Amino acid sequence: MNTFDDIDRLFRAGRSLGAWATLTFLLRRTIRYHLRRSRPEKILNVFQRIHLRFFRACGLASGRTSFASSRTAKSDRLLGTWAVVGLVWLLGLCTLSVSESAAMDIAILQSSDIAAYREAIAGLKATGPIGAIYTEYDAQGDLELGKKLARKLRASNASLVVAVGLKAALAAKVEIVDVPIVYMMILDPLKHQLTAANMTGTLLEVPVDRQLKIMRTFLPTLHRLGTLYDPAKTASRVKDAVQQATITDFQLKGLPVESDKDVPQQLRTLLPEVEALWLIPDSTVLTNESIRFILESALAHQIPVIGFSPEFTRLGALLSMSISYGDVGRETGLLAKRILDGELLLPLNPVPSERLKITVNLKTAKFLGINFPKDLTGLIDETY
Repeated sequence: MNTFDDIDRLFRAGRSLGAWATLTFLLRRTIRYHLRRSRPEKILNVFQRIHLRFFRACGLASGRTSFASSRTAKSDRLLGTWAVVGLVWLLGLCTLSVSESAAMDIAILQSSDIAAYREAIAGLKATGPIGAIYTEYDAQGDLELGKKLARKLRASNASLVVAVGLKAALAAKVEIVDVPIVYMMILDPLKHQLTAANMTGTLLEVPVDRQLKIMRTFLPTLHRLGTLYDPAKTASRVKDAVQQATITDFQLKGLPVESDKDVPQQLRTLLPEVEALWLIPDSTVLTNESIRFILESALAHQIPVIGFSPEFTRLGALLSMSISYGDVGRETGLLAKRILDGELLLPLNPVPSERLKITVNLKTAKFLGINFPKDLTGLIDETY
């Protein structure tokens, strides 16, 4: 008997028979859980128990029937069909009906307990599998504690682990290899090598090509963009952006900054050569002290600033494109549901969020003499 082929045949039989969603869920959960652990014999044992319980309930068997004991393909298929039909009938008598992903155990491992993570987790639960049971664990900012919690999750019945924040994702990657992991709330996850056969996630930032298209929409006459970056942190991002900028008729010039002390001089060099300043997530360039200096210097040169957070817009940037933490969570919930429902297979590249937040500072626009057409109003989520 080819165990894997017959297991798959049993699953397809359940679907073709029009089985209740409950049956579909039971079959999927059993198959996924044990195949991930290379234990196909466990699946047969589960079907054996289903078969015996059905016949016992009907008074047709003494309990000595063995589903796994039959050695012929024909009898295997016959008994498998009886098990499927019997369970459907028994469930029908009990009038049970639940969704495919109901009762799924989803573990949430968060790097720490902060407001941004709580907002994302609330979004996750809003769109995740209906009826899922969520259990939350807090690494308290400690990677080693995160690894300890991840080992605990590995031994649990979790069908999927959601890692919130970088430390949680790193801990989960190291300790969990046979349960799907979906991460969120991480900037540039590929930089941190968050790639594994059982791992995927959602992007926290807006993809570069999409940012460029939005900039072209709001600033149709500008062509020369500038940015500051730390080569040790964001060189690959800037290199990719330089290549993609040409597609939207932009020329991107980037000047390197190796420490925050280099920001003033490099900014003074850059501003006379560009028509707009594009801020990218880089902790060397953007500090509490440098942000206001950058914004004020750019405006003094009549240069609009494009940011990646509503806070930049509030402080004086002309335009910012961002993703709300709640939307990150909601996108992650949808991704988790599709993985558990079998629509997506791992490994999978991180998924960008469909929903963006565009903020505009109208005072800055007026100061710079920029007038946005009325047909762009519908694209703007918030103004300052």
